[in-house]
Amino acid sequence: MVYEAINFERLLGIKGFSDQLLKNHFTLYQGYVTNTNKIADLLNSLKKEGKIGTPEYAELKRRWGWEFNGMRLHEYYFGNMTKDSMELDKDSKLFKKILEDFGTYENWEKDFKAVGTMRGIGWVILYYDPVANKLFNFWINEHDVGHISGANPILVMDVFEHAYMIDYGLKKADYIEAFFKVIDWKIVANRFSEASTKIIKYW
Repeated sequence: MVYEAINFERLLGIKGFSDQLLKNHFTLYQGYVTNTNKIADLLNSLKKEGKIGTPEYAELKRRWGWEFNGMRLHEYYFGNMTKDSMELDKDSKLFKKILEDFGTYENWEKDFKAVGTMRGIGWVILYYDPVANKLFNFWINEHDVGHISGANPILVMDVFEHAYMIDYGLKKADYIEAFFKVIDWKIVANRFSEASTKIIKYW
């Protein structure tokens, strides 16, 4: 086993999210961790057996990315939530960068929420592209499809139906409002601070 599920039970009792919804969501996340490890073990077994050129190996290799991203995106998501509601520090590097790239914080928030309310299931991610030094609100459909190469996820919001339907039914916009009230802006700002101070050369 390479990966272990993180215990996010600290979020139980968080405003706007029932314990039933969160426990179901934690179980789903733990399934991604389990499957990531299972597929990694199966791939290693096939390598040892000299079967890396087989269809079985190819399909597992493709599937592994989906399971891995399902695991990691949930860790970003739960990791940027908190019971202690707070606003983004206006003196933070992230707030200043949002103003630089979006004009106002309100412009950024409106755009992020608009991406979240689009029809479909997936993820909304605030990405930082270190090459262009730009922030982008991005829609991701399946876990392993559509990510910006080389960019860093700063804020992650799950908009698959399992993230909200128990509590909100089809009212996804209400779920998004609830999510914004529990964002851990300290974590999100730290992610940006770390990502924006890296010196990266791609060519």
